[in-house]
Amino acid sequence: MVIRDAEESDLPKLLEIYNHVVRTSPATFDLEEQTLEQRKRWFQKFDKTHPLIVAVENDAVIGYASLSRFREKSAYNQTGESSVYIHHAHQGKGVGRLLMEALLHRAKELGYHVIVAGITGGNEASVRLHERLGFTFVGVFREVGYKFGQYQDVSFYQYTITE
Repeated sequence: MVIRDAEESDLPKLLEIYNHVVRTSPATFDLEEQTLEQRKRWFQKFDKTHPLIVAVENDAVIGYASLSRFREKSAYNQTGESSVYIHHAHQGKGVGRLLMEALLHRAKELGYHVIVAGITGGNEASVRLHERLGFTFVGVFREVGYKFGQYQDVSFYQYTITE
């Protein structure tokens, strides 16, 4: 497996992975599948300080992780928000861990101090992944999203990068 920076040519596979999550999981609060054009605009948000990386196996993208701005104000520039999505056929095989380890390494190189992750209630695999990587639970926003006919909680975790 290779972890590398995402390329625009990866977008159809990233879209497939993401839209499966939109259809089947509260892990994203998008309610409608995204189009390739929407994903192209999304892709443009990533740059040298906000990486988007992919896991590739046998020449196929099987997962991705990103580091986005946490908030717009400049005082938050050393804080990022992580996301990780794995193709459903490859979940539970360590792909998420490899992506997140690479993302945290990159965050340290880029001078980030804190990485925040929001995890929807019931996503125990993501909670275990983040806790194993050293993220700590900091709180819950209760019933902040509505998907699949019910209100969803989001638990927040944070990872502090040390020197």
